[in-house]
Amino acid sequence: MSLNAASSAATLALALGTALTLVAAPAAQAQSADKEKCFGVALKGKNDCAAGPGTTCAGTSKVDFQGNAWMLVAKGSCTTTASKTSPTGFGQLKEFKEKKA
Repeated sequence: MSLNAASSAATLALALGTALTLVAAPAAQAQSADKEKCFGVALKGKNDCAAGPGTTCAGTSKVDFQGNAWMLVAKGSCTTTASKTSPTGFGQLKEFKEKKA
């Protein structure tokens, strides 16, 4: 392999690695260190993600305070945020089966 070919291969590998990093970065930034996922606090269609079977992701929750739909909230505030369907009456850090509102 000539020096030019080796240099081109290295440049291509670096470019590919950079491109893959840039693609993965938005997902990693979606939940910053000062935020946490809070289940059961989103209103219908206002969830950030995870809304259970038959849904695709953000904005797909079917009802207010859906137990398997979450939204990002300030870290430490989830379990003090009201949820009409949660067993405790507050948001949960894990999905839950809703009680009747």
